[in-house]
Amino acid sequence: MANITQRNPLSELTTFQERLNQLFSPPFAPLWRLTGGTEPALTASSFVPAVDIYEDEHNIILTAETPGIEEKDLDISVENGVLTVSGERRMDNEEKQDHFHRIERSYGRFTRSFTLPPTVDENGVKADFNNGVLKITLAKREGAKPKQIKIESGKTPATKPGKAA
Repeated sequence: MANITQRNPLSELTTFQERLNQLFSPPFAPLWRLTGGTEPALTASSFVPAVDIYEDEHNIILTAETPGIEEKDLDISVENGVLTVSGERRMDNEEKQDHFHRIERSYGRFTRSFTLPPTVDENGVKADFNNGVLKITLAKREGAKPKQIKIESGKTPATKPGKAA
């Protein structure tokens, strides 16, 4: 006896639509969006500042976007080869959440830690804060800086072809 299975093409389309939604959602989309749930209640989510790290021949520079944070609310420390930046962005207490239609900006405490390479001099760390951008300059150790080597020409005696040296 043969088994007969009834196909439902609409259920296949629904599955296809769910896969497309997952494909086009941001890579770290909120869990409620991935699980097909409804949008969560109006709350302020946690804040993590974006960071750029680059280097030149003398320093490693870390810049962090910290808009809405005051300098007194930031803490920077270096211990055992780890740079830690922490702080807090507070929501204005004057505004009442009852009147908000939507809160998309993130608030709260954050901590970012970065393992430093052995080329960094932990005593040569400087921080600058300007217009909501935190810039941390990490000086490289003297031995880690590139050294320019000069090429000296005309110092080696040239031998003529056919003559034994």
